[in-house]
Amino acid sequence: MTGTGRPYDQPRAERVQSLTEDELQALCEATDAAILDGGGFGWLNVPGRQAMERYFRGLLMVPERMLFVVRLDGVIVGGTQLVRPPRNNEAQAMSATLMHLYVAPYARGRGLGRLLLLEAEQCARAMGYQILNLDVRETQEAAIRLFRAFGFYQWGTHPSYARADGRTMRGLFFTKRLQDNERVVPAHPQAASVPIPATGPASVTGHSLTLYPAIDLKDGACVRLRRGEMDDATVYSDDPGAQARAWIAAGCGWLHVVDLNGAFAGRSANSAAIEAIIANATVPVQLGGGLRDLDSIERWLAAGITRVILGSVAVKNPELVRAACRAFPGRIVAGIDARSGQVATEGWAETSDMKAIDLGRRMEDAGVAAIIFTEISRDGMLTGIDIPQTAELANSLSIPVIASGGVGNIEHLRALRAATVTAPGIEGVIVGRALYDGRVDPADALRILS
Repeated sequence: MTGTGRPYDQPRAERVQSLTEDELQALCEATDAAILDGGGFGWLNVPGRQAMERYFRGLLMVPERMLFVVRLDGVIVGGTQLVRPPRNNEAQAMSATLMHLYVAPYARGRGLGRLLLLEAEQCARAMGYQILNLDVRETQEAAIRLFRAFGFYQWGTHPSYARADGRTMRGLFFTKRLQDNERVVPAHPQAASVPIPATGPASVTGHSLTLYPAIDLKDGACVRLRRGEMDDATVYSDDPGAQARAWIAAGCGWLHVVDLNGAFAGRSANSAAIEAIIANATVPVQLGGGLRDLDSIERWLAAGITRVILGSVAVKNPELVRAACRAFPGRIVAGIDARSGQVATEGWAETSDMKAIDLGRRMEDAGVAAIIFTEISRDGMLTGIDIPQTAELANSLSIPVIASGGVGNIEHLRALRAATVTAPGIEGVIVGRALYDGRVDPADALRILS
């Protein structure tokens, strides 16, 4: 750490060993905000500024605790702690523990939690630790998704872990292997034959990815297009609700829905089909296609959609994107569709002069939670994802990138997972035609990506 409080152009995470007064105040403010928001730290009520300052000053003096912070525009907006075993605990000297990972509510939706987790994990790995452990309240759903995306393995549940808001809640216990040559360590004393899965950015296979099965809607049916051409559509199901149930039954934890007619018309055109999917979905659903104003965004979020995807409007009306991100933080995703690196709009019917990376940076600044990147020339062609473009975009941004377009077999998924070794910002992959045609089995896909 420089200790100067100098602002940086890009968000960054780092270990700190000292804090200026301004940095201490910023850290306390971020912690207060996280506590008031109900998560990310042990306190249930803000303890007062003096107590908070004493806590962090004392923390910096404890040899077994390492403090990491994440900065936005040079200002500390979150933190986490890496706890090392004391020297007298030789039996657990191979393990470190991650605690109190949080980002202030006013700075969320920019991938800062990922940066913070990655920095602490890489530090633990560099110090030679073989196992990284953590535990979290069951109510911290965003944190749990983040840990699972980074390859943490849930080995147990505590039924009476914490008490807050007048109720007792469970705690989830996670672990992750950091070194490829780590000896088998039991996940539970009574399960000595169960090895901890070796996953993560340091592994040759990369970190885990989310599988998003695509449900593309045209005239009320589930279809797949080739290269985005509406006249080149294959109908796979005339019952979108049943298709949603099928993907969920196969083990998928998200659904990716696109209103193709809506993308061309500029307004929702498959409302009945979308409502049927919502009614049958027991997992989060993200929706894109024809969402061009705050009213339509609000309508679908209120109807049960978890995240909305803004595509053409990201180019033509960036202020709407900013307004939507302010109104619905963490629930707005930007869809960037490109031909040879140039952004396409209006349901891929038009190509702009803007480069995909430039639009990605604008959307990051606007506050979107993630980017979905599709290389149109590969969409529906089963020839493989454009990994170089996807990785370049992911490494240029601090928010997650979801790959789309071209998956034709299980090896394409294995290659994308391996790419996360050098491009950890890749969070998931959308698969359509290959799942419907049977070229990729959902169980195999989930196994490869997990």
